Amino acid sequence: MKKIYILGSVASGKTTLAKKLSQKFDIPYYELDSIIFDDTKIIDKRRTPEEQQSIITKINTQQTWIIEGTYRKSCHIVLDLADTIIWLDPPLFLRKIRILTRFIKQKLHIEKCNYKSNYSMLKKMYQWTNDFESKRDELNDILKSYKEKLVVLKNNNDVKKFIKSCSKKNS
Repeated sequence: MKKIYILGSVASGKTTLAKKLSQKFDIPYYELDSIIFDDTKIIDKRRTPEEQQSIITKINTQQTWIIEGTYRKSCHIVLDLADTIIWLDPPLFLRKIRILTRFIKQKLHIEKCNYKSNYSMLKKMYQWTNDFESKRDELNDILKSYKEKLVVLKNNNDVKKFIKSCSKKNS
């Protein structure tokens, strides 16, 4: 397990899993949003697909990496470069609960975030989740050609078993 792409919908657990694997196996991880958006300026600016691919190509020069985020056509190359693709796919009701829980924790300053946590963003997260659900079949079709390196995790037990199996392989 050297190059890992973790994908899923909003609140599927992508960042949490990326952080766990990164710490456990000393692999650097990257958020796809940081590749897509140039947040060095006062206002977030979307990078061009060419700029995004350039960053991904640079990351790929490393022996190991984890990239996590929702699937985006402009970053399709990550599917080809990854040794393992993990699709986190918990039930819709759980993701909706996680979105609200995350929002509350951010408002209470219990959890940090890289975006402006407000009601507009909360509404967008639910909209993105609905958009993801409407494009689920399309993503399934895309991932069919990567089935030899695809791992689908649908709940916390699946995630725990996966991490445990990784530990055994790396022992």
